[in-house]
Amino acid sequence: MPNVVKEKSFAFAVRIINLHRFLGGEKKEYVLAKQLLRSGTAIGALVREAEQAESKPDFIHKMSIALKEANETKYWILLLRETHYLTTKEAESLLSDNTELLKLLTSIIKTTKRSING
Repeated sequence: MPNVVKEKSFAFAVRIINLHRFLGGEKKEYVLAKQLLRSGTAIGALVREAEQAESKPDFIHKMSIALKEANETKYWILLLRETHYLTTKEAESLLSDNTELLKLLTSIIKTTKRSING
């Protein structure tokens, strides 16, 4: 059975790495690019960590941190757009994927909490 959040967070991380490469090479922007790289790739890493969670509360905790990283990533994308390192079109494509991850993570966390609380 496919794990949608795992697949989407990995694909998003690949996009973030490519964007980091572009920002450093073409735009000579390193500080924001590094912040984006850290938060944007952490989402998938935390989803992978959650696969091996020791308990449901541990799973919720790891997914909640992934959600926080996704939210932070949104901030960096918006900042890159507003400072014209990214075009509106480039940013919107990334923001669309980011929003999808935010929704998936939120849903997973809520569903898991409901399963604990009955």
